[in-house]
Amino acid sequence: MPTPNIRKPGLLTAAAATVAAGAAVYALTRRKRPELITVPHVDLHRYAGLWYEIARLPQRFERRCTNVTAEYHPMADGRIEVKNTCRKNSVYGPAEAVHGVARVVDTETNAKLKVQFQWPFEGDYWILTLDPEYQFALVGTPNRKALWILARRPHLSLPTLHNLVEVARQKGYPVEKLIYTEQLEAEQP
Repeated sequence: MPTPNIRKPGLLTAAAATVAAGAAVYALTRRKRPELITVPHVDLHRYAGLWYEIARLPQRFERRCTNVTAEYHPMADGRIEVKNTCRKNSVYGPAEAVHGVARVVDTETNAKLKVQFQWPFEGDYWILTLDPEYQFALVGTPNRKALWILARRPHLSLPTLHNLVEVARQKGYPVEKLIYTEQLEAEQP
């Protein structure tokens, strides 16, 4: 005798409730984040040049990286040439570099860019805080998954660093996950 097809409404109801609860938690989490505001204006020619990575949120492509630098050079077509360099495993390890191009997506402020290291993929690069003298910067992505503290020298004063970390915290970044980048003192420009 065939077994009758018995529906289990309790299981379906529980699954639907779980999905609905997950969606509600996601919506609440998204609402708790403050609106991500960039700096009002970036002079890209002043921003160009060598920057040292002081700290970052963990990124797969920067695994085991130390002595990390980023160089930006304006191009004739308005885009920016990007060269990121790191040393693997120690400040004396082998250097690895990746080249890319950035384009401005907010021409009113120049603070929102898209960076491309491999076609067709682009990543957000938003300048969130910038020293008036262009000596340090806080850069992140709007989804709060990537964050970098950059400076023109290999190290920042502790009060400045603590201030930037606090600004990042207020903007909704998980600063407890920051990795502080080891830098060589001798590599100052």
